[in-house]
Formats: sequence, structure tokens, C-alpha cells
Amino acid sequence: MQPIRVVDLETTGSRPPAHAVCEVGWQDLVPASDGSWTIAESSGAFLIDPGRDIPAVTQAVHHITDEDVRGAPRWDEAAPSVLQRSGGFRALAAHRASFEQQFCTPRLTRGAQWICTWKCALRLWPDSPSFSNQGLRYWHRPEGLVREKGLPVHRALPDAYVSAHLLRDMLALASPEQLVEWSALPGLLPRVRRGDDRGTSFEELPSDRLRQLARDRDGDVRYTATWHLERRGEGRLPQPAVTQQDLF
Repeated sequence: MQPIRVVDLETTGSRPPAHAVCEVGWQDLVPASDGSWTIAESSGAFLIDPGRDIPAVTQAVHHITDEDVRGAPRWDEAAPSVLQRSGGFRALAAHRASFEQQFCTPRLTRGAQWICTWKCALRLWPDSPSFSNQGLRYWHRPEGLVREKGLPVHRALPDAYVSAHLLRDMLALASPEQLVEWSALPGLLPRVRRGDDRGTSFEELPSDRLRQLARDRDGDVRYTATWHLERRGEGRLPQPAVTQQDLF
């Protein structure tokens, strides 16, 4: 049976090719005979030479310095050993996977499917006060998560370890196929994130306000507002466009 590999990247910034990977970590989940998923022993992390200086403001987040990565492998050389596997993966996963996908391109992953634990948490645990990896960690409190292994925050292996425990519990509530499907869509937000309606459930908003938010610049907000309008019979969700990445 194919495992699911949770990956986490630390980088010099958020926008390749201007920015690059400086650390990768992973934690595998494996299926059990009863259909559940368990945390596997297979995990790891190593530093990557990003081929450029790491900005001081970024060092302040993950504490990886230029001296730390000197002599480490480059991302294109090292990525296949993490992102590819004989027999393949059921899926790759990450918290806010769209960030990792910028660096883990279809060429490097051989077109693997992705699960975004952030998008899935929005649907499965809408009552959570926060949907950050650490916010979910302390709100949901996954069984068996060893506190010390999930630290320090903003390092690749500890963050992948935490995300894997959250994903394990999500897989008890929904199939891998369902999680992949949700992950391919924009985020379905439970509450308004900004403005006068901040903190208000989308379900409680009047239709006029939803129609305004359906034109918002934020794609997750537009999708969520339209989703609720459609449930009320007052709108229609746009069909996702097929991209070259999807066809890879």
C-alpha cells in the first residue's frame, strides 16, 4: 500500500525563482489493515543550499544561516530522493500546500496528488479558533504527538511531524480521495477574516453581503461566498480551470 508523505520546506522567501529551499523535512503515514492511517517510522530532514543568501528577516523565522547550508546539496539534486518513491505515494501533503507546491513542481514530484491540511481543516474542524499548523496542534491535540518532536517551530521536520498527526486524524473522518478533492479547490472559510464582518460566520451573512464578497480580490473569500449563495439557490460556483500543471 502506498504511503502518504507529509513534507515541509523552509525557504529564503515565498516566491520562486527569486527565493529557494534551504531545508526539507518529511514524515510518512502508512495505511493499516483496518483502513486507518498511522504515523510511520520513516521521517527525516536535511539542509539545502539555496544558491543565494538567506535574508536576515528569514533567518529570524527558522534560524537557518548561510553558514549552516554551505556545502549542502542543491534542491534539484536532492528533491527526487524526498518527493519520488518506487511505487509512488498515495499523495504528498503539506499545511498550506500551495506554498510547498511552488517549489515541489510536477517535474520533481512526478505529478503526485496533493493534500492541503489547511484546506481540509477548514471543512472538518470549522470551529477551530485558528487554522495555523500550531493553532490546530494545540486546539485539536492529536493523540500520540510527542511535544519535543514537534519543536522547534518553523523547522522542516518538526512542522512535518505536527502536520502528519493532524492529517492522520483527518483521515479518520474523510478518505484520501475526498481530501485530495477538497485540496484542489479554494479554501472554504468558516468565518470572515477581515472588515466590518470579521469573525462572523459566512452562514450568518445576508445574501447581499455574500454577493459583495463573491467579487472580493481573495480567491478563498470569493469561493466561500459563492458556495453559500449556491446552497441558497442564488449563485453558481465557477468551474475550476484546467491548467498545464493538471495535465502534466
